[in-house]
Amino acid sequence: MYKILTLNKISPYGLDNFDRKLYTYGTEMEAPDAIMVRSAAMHDMEFDKNTVAIARCGAGVNNIPCDKCAEQGIVVFNTPGANANAVKELVICGLFLASRKIVAGIDFAKDLKDTAEADVAKQAEKGKGAFAGPEIKGKKLGVIGLGAIGVQVANAAKNLGMEVYGYDPYLSVDAAWNLSHSIHHAKSTQEIFASCDYITIHVPLNNETRDLINETSLAGMKDGVRILNFARGELVNTDDIIDALGTGKVAAYVTDFINEKILGVPGVIALPHLGASTPESEDNCARMAAFELIDYLENGNIKNSVNMPNSQMDRNAAYRVCVIHKNIPNMLNQITAPFTAANMNIVDLSNRSKGDYAYTMVDVDDEVTSETIEQIKAIDGVIRIRVIK
Repeated sequence: MYKILTLNKISPYGLDNFDRKLYTYGTEMEAPDAIMVRSAAMHDMEFDKNTVAIARCGAGVNNIPCDKCAEQGIVVFNTPGANANAVKELVICGLFLASRKIVAGIDFAKDLKDTAEADVAKQAEKGKGAFAGPEIKGKKLGVIGLGAIGVQVANAAKNLGMEVYGYDPYLSVDAAWNLSHSIHHAKSTQEIFASCDYITIHVPLNNETRDLINETSLAGMKDGVRILNFARGELVNTDDIIDALGTGKVAAYVTDFINEKILGVPGVIALPHLGASTPESEDNCARMAAFELIDYLENGNIKNSVNMPNSQMDRNAAYRVCVIHKNIPNMLNQITAPFTAANMNIVDLSNRSKGDYAYTMVDVDDEVTSETIEQIKAIDGVIRIRVIK
């Protein structure tokens, strides 16, 4: 029986995929085989030796200690694309919010509540001029990052009449197929900065992208640019964006990531991380996460891992041996040697690597003895071994 620990409320649309004859799950679970999580902070958690996988019901994994997990042989999954439509819709909403001063207009209208009934319409008509803003049709939108969300945003904006420029040096084949042929392919972020009236960011947070929007990049943008950040708060330098709003360099900053500094700053429209907060998104993320765990626990296959190589192989024998190990020379020969010594025929084999780590699956028809397992465990560089029947 596989045990799944749930750290947050997980949609039944995901949990119902676990066969109750093979799985049990809940918020209290001793020695879980896997963990499902949404936003719970895990950096201070001590993981049980039985835990082999963590599935994040969402794309970002900042709440998970991925490096620590890799060192312990715990595969961390995320669910890229499952919440893409939800975020896309909010980004499109953000384009309108940035342009038409809608939030300020709503606040103005609320303040008219105590105005004499006969004067409400008159005051509204008199004050509306303060909230005028441009249409997005015909304007240039720069999309930095053309993953699942960025592609949908680019296509939707194009359909709304915008001239769209996209930049992504790591554009995948799938993303390229889904991207409208009418999207201009920018050669650099600098090209986006220099030419676009609106800029939206859809890249992961790492050492290369932290403070992507800063004093230097802002200086290269058009005056009155409108910036949208629905990816990660740290992609935009808070102090620099506040300064740019104060000078008028930036006309509006719409972000899904609030902090104390930006709250109440004129020109900032801050949302409380609503990007994936739709029932459809939560259902899709939970379902994808569940299937990722099921395939890994039952078949050893890895798809959408952030700390281990993706590796998938059809089951071709009675037993599958799964080995997580360091990505160093001669490991494959050492891993297969105990099978050869035991006169076991290897039916199929897969070996994939990602950075400092590698993953090997070996299919055999003969029962894998404890002696063979111990020989593989003893290899310098082996982190974890599992045998799946």
